[in-house]
Amino acid sequence: MARSDSFFIRATVTTDTTNYNQATIDLGSFVDALGKTVLRIHNVAVEYGAAGEQPANITPNVITDVNYQLTTQSQAALVNLDNRTVISSGQLTLSASAASGLTVMNDYQNVAPQKWTNGYLIAVESIFLGVDQGIDALSQVSVVLECTVETMTAAASMALALSQQ
Repeated sequence: MARSDSFFIRATVTTDTTNYNQATIDLGSFVDALGKTVLRIHNVAVEYGAAGEQPANITPNVITDVNYQLTTQSQAALVNLDNRTVISSGQLTLSASAASGLTVMNDYQNVAPQKWTNGYLIAVESIFLGVDQGIDALSQVSVVLECTVETMTAAASMALALSQQ
């Protein structure tokens, strides 16, 4: 498989109160299953909130979270890891005490391409960044994807594309 040098794709989804929000990431200039070109995602880095933004509206003694997911199909809500469209997902957990304000902030990725030996191959022309949060804590979630473009046989790239739809 021929590979390109790695490059970065960036995307942001704006959040609101407690609704699921999603942004489409166009990969059409990198992926062409009929033309045997696929994208390999090697790493996903996540930023919760805008640069320098502090979580807001944290109710004392209540644990809340901000969840993200990267999928190969559009979703109406968060899906579990057994859903074949999931590329990556993670969560930022927030908690506060009445006495001291924000006391716990923990982020983790349930699954991410960097946890696999060879990253995650993508053969669809769009992927989706979805976010859901328990309260209106942050204004946005952004990702940076480290990627390479590779070639496969037409049959293999088409089979991969069909499995991701």
